[in-house]
Amino acid sequence: MVLVTGGTGLVGAHLLLHLIENDETKVRALYRNSNYITKTKLLFDLYKKSHLFSKIEWVQADILDVPSLEIAFQNIDYVYHCAASISFNPNDEDQLRKVNIEGTANIVNFCIAKNIKKLCHVSSIAALGDLAQNEKVISETSEWNPEILHSDYAISKYGAEMEVWRGFQEGLPVVIVNPGIIFGPGFFNQGSGAFFTSIKKGFPFYTNGNSAYVSVIDVVKIMTTLMKSDCSGERFIVISENITYKKIIFTIANKIKASKPRIEAKPWLLAIAWRLDWLISSIFRTKRKISKHATQSILNKDLISNEKIKSYLNYNFQEIENYLDTMLLHFKN
Repeated sequence: MVLVTGGTGLVGAHLLLHLIENDETKVRALYRNSNYITKTKLLFDLYKKSHLFSKIEWVQADILDVPSLEIAFQNIDYVYHCAASISFNPNDEDQLRKVNIEGTANIVNFCIAKNIKKLCHVSSIAALGDLAQNEKVISETSEWNPEILHSDYAISKYGAEMEVWRGFQEGLPVVIVNPGIIFGPGFFNQGSGAFFTSIKKGFPFYTNGNSAYVSVIDVVKIMTTLMKSDCSGERFIVISENITYKKIIFTIANKIKASKPRIEAKPWLLAIAWRLDWLISSIFRTKRKISKHATQSILNKDLISNEKIKSYLNYNFQEIENYLDTMLLHFKN
């Protein structure tokens, strides 16, 4: 039997659908609140696969609640760990570390105790190393530099990977995937889906920084292929392309017939913005909307390599612009 954590999120929900469609009939998924299951059900409806939803065995559990995990891990052979907390709000540091590091440590401990055959951990490009002086592209071998300022989210995902490698050293077969920004339908009010809703409302700013993007379909296909392979003790960057934020925003604006942003958010403007946001948040106790780390991220111009996974699996990624057309069809609905 296969266990999926984070089954009510973008990757986890698509993974559940992919597993069931490909005859993994015994699939168990964790949920914390029954209301969250609705999001996964709606995704199955979106793909007109409602009849497959009933094949999921849902178990109420939390990766921070050890007793509930004891029940969830009964008769499990393989584990996909997709659950994580994502935030670039500095006030969420404790939550990020607790969920992403302590939660992953719990999953790893149960995998070892229950003799799980293999664990697939979904990490992030945020956990990758930093460019050295002699490097032009970040790859799986780039080393993490603790002297460079990283976001709390990046640190928490890097810490989660350390827990997975600990499990590997203790004999647990593992594979780690590091996706970029993941595009996929069904979650248009959060994550990458917010690109569409924000641009439709008239997002005024763009930057010439870049990031790496990938479709959720590519992510789950690669995850399941790696789990069925003999591969263990490896991590793979899972991205399709490095694209500037300007190009992504303008492309989406064209496709949904929205106004293109006209203002380039230059470093000095963003420096003022995050300081002003901090001040307002401090005075009125409101949630941060933009942080120093977030501004650094959208100005970043480092390139990331996908050569390892392309070579290892002889894999061809979907072009992001073409996949955005698929996203658009679902967004209209």
